[in-house]
Amino acid sequence: MYTDTEGIILKQIKTVSGRRMVLLFSKKFGKISAGTSINEKGKGKSALAMRPFTYGKYELYKNRDTYHINGAEVLKSYYRIGEDVEKYMCCSYVLELTERVLAEDAKAPEIFYLLLDFLSIMEERKKKFETLVLAYQVKLLQCYGNMPKLDACACCGSTENLTDFSIKEGGLICKACILQENTNDALIYELNFAIVDILRYFLQNSLKALKSLALEESVQGQLQQILKDYFAYHLDIKTLKSEGFVMGLSQKK
Repeated sequence: MYTDTEGIILKQIKTVSGRRMVLLFSKKFGKISAGTSINEKGKGKSALAMRPFTYGKYELYKNRDTYHINGAEVLKSYYRIGEDVEKYMCCSYVLELTERVLAEDAKAPEIFYLLLDFLSIMEERKKKFETLVLAYQVKLLQCYGNMPKLDACACCGSTENLTDFSIKEGGLICKACILQENTNDALIYELNFAIVDILRYFLQNSLKALKSLALEESVQGQLQQILKDYFAYHLDIKTLKSEGFVMGLSQKK
């Protein structure tokens, strides 16, 4: 069956005989693996559409559970992302994280448009790239349906004396429940109302509305660690190749 779809290139892997396997986040089918003989280093319009940080239209041949990309054209190339190393690594991290969150062959239109918004905003952003990455992570959890509980205790439902944030319980917990928990648990964070306010602000606003937001380094660093632990515990995403670079940006500053 021949078909086409809009999509975002997540990753390309070279295989034997000049062929490549492409991980494509497609609008029509979700995340798919597709073979292709198109070389991203070529000069044709199809080659340009195979490069990282490219939003394109892809001609596919689907045979049962396999896909092959026969042709492609660029709809939008976010080439300026590659002009800044920090920006490039932050975007690489987001692509890698998104790829790990997505299920194979499952449509995810909310995440698809969220990623397009992120790439568009990031291409224009001049500094504080990590803040936008954090906003994307929170919005990604929101789209995935796995956001921390922020309006009441994740254990008992009380709205009184919310004193800590528990990774395991998935949100805020009250003083009474914290006394029943292991207070030496590394996955329990003493409540920082600035962090909670930021999480709520991220949830209440679109990514485009957050394009100029820049967090203080101390708050940013703590939020990075909380989200890292949260993704590891609840989505089993523990190690990403680009993670060390992104986490290190705040530590250097």
